[in-house]
Amino acid sequence: MHKDELIQMHTLLCQIKSHIEATEPQTAEEWFREYRTMNISPIHVHRSKADHKRAIFVLGKEISAFLAKGEFSGPARMSVRLAEMIHRMDKAGFRETVPLVTEVL
Repeated sequence: MHKDELIQMHTLLCQIKSHIEATEPQTAEEWFREYRTMNISPIHVHRSKADHKRAIFVLGKEISAFLAKGEFSGPARMSVRLAEMIHRMDKAGFRETVPLVTEVL
């Protein structure tokens, strides 16, 4: 990748990081510690390509670690989405025609 493309990706990951910090302010301090110690941001265009690449990998690792926990994990999100679908089906009157699964596999 070219340096400008790396900076764009770094910017995107920083926006995701900001969103996570805004939605989870009580735990924001414990997340992204390694990234904070790097003292780099996408606006530091004078930093090397390698610095931005490392920042991308660190942010990617820390974002994925966050998403793997709690309510944002795959199974937890799937559970929430399925519950929402069941609620919508109930509101639409599909309760009698669609059997609901009550057992968790």
